[in-house]
Amino acid sequence: MKNIWSKYPELNKELNEVLSLMRKNVKCKDKKIENSILELLEGNGKLLRPAFVLIGSKFGDNDKAKSVPTAAVIELLHMATLVHDDVIDDSKLRRGRETVQSKYGKDYAVYIGDYLFCVCFKILATQSSLQAIKVDSRAMSKICMGEVNQLNARFSMELSVKDYLSRISGKTAELFSISLYLGAAECNADKKVSRELSNIGHNLGMAFQIIDDILDYEGNDESIKKSAANDLKQGIYTIPLIYAYRNNKDAFDNILSKDNYTEEEIREIIGLVKENKGIEMAKELAEKYMKKCFKGIERLPENPYKDVLREISNWLLLRTY
Repeated sequence: MKNIWSKYPELNKELNEVLSLMRKNVKCKDKKIENSILELLEGNGKLLRPAFVLIGSKFGDNDKAKSVPTAAVIELLHMATLVHDDVIDDSKLRRGRETVQSKYGKDYAVYIGDYLFCVCFKILATQSSLQAIKVDSRAMSKICMGEVNQLNARFSMELSVKDYLSRISGKTAELFSISLYLGAAECNADKKVSRELSNIGHNLGMAFQIIDDILDYEGNDESIKKSAANDLKQGIYTIPLIYAYRNNKDAFDNILSKDNYTEEEIREIIGLVKENKGIEMAKELAEKYMKKCFKGIERLPENPYKDVLREISNWLLLRTY
């Protein structure tokens, strides 16, 4: 199990149960598909989203018959979107390992992602409530639209903070939000508490993605466990660049008018982002969302997992990968 959860024995044990359920349900006649998914499960993922489901359940009746399948569905959904993302982005690395599309080819990766979606619905149909099916279906739609909006915005110089926030709300924050919400709601938590957890997840997810986008400018392949500056290479302009461009459009207009960049141009853009306070302002925005997150946590009823959620949120703010 991932080192981050070793200090929380109960949560660690339940996450192992989630992984066992996932392994059981991804079995397939095509062993290439099955083995590729098992490789993903044994990768270096943080298991944040299923852990949030389990944490949310602690604010209800903590029914593992409901929380464990829900957590498995959330992680499988997340895995499916990552596999498809890597196909679209032509990514070579994910979590420090070769991506499915790089190892097996794009066609196979699409089918593997599709199969993961099928497994999600299999578990939902047999072990989840109608509420969970409805919430997950809405989430899948919102995530898909976030990805479509990102695709439509590639290499666009119409750089808007509002559009960026809307994009990451669907692309990333939605899964954080429904993870905490469903964990609580499926385990009969108070409705007000479930809504509060949903808001906490949203704010945490927004900050998480902003920090991820900052690391794309500050990190390298080894430190962030994926291809550094990959979004920029794909023409996906994130918040550090958006802020820097807004601060000094003249410095960027010429280089951003292109529809592909050399390695030298990538380094030039990164330098301009740093010079024009893009990273500094992005960090301030991330901190605003984190403050909202922590205020929401303080409003939760007293519960040992309130402290766990606070600790994990704090760790995410300070992470370097």
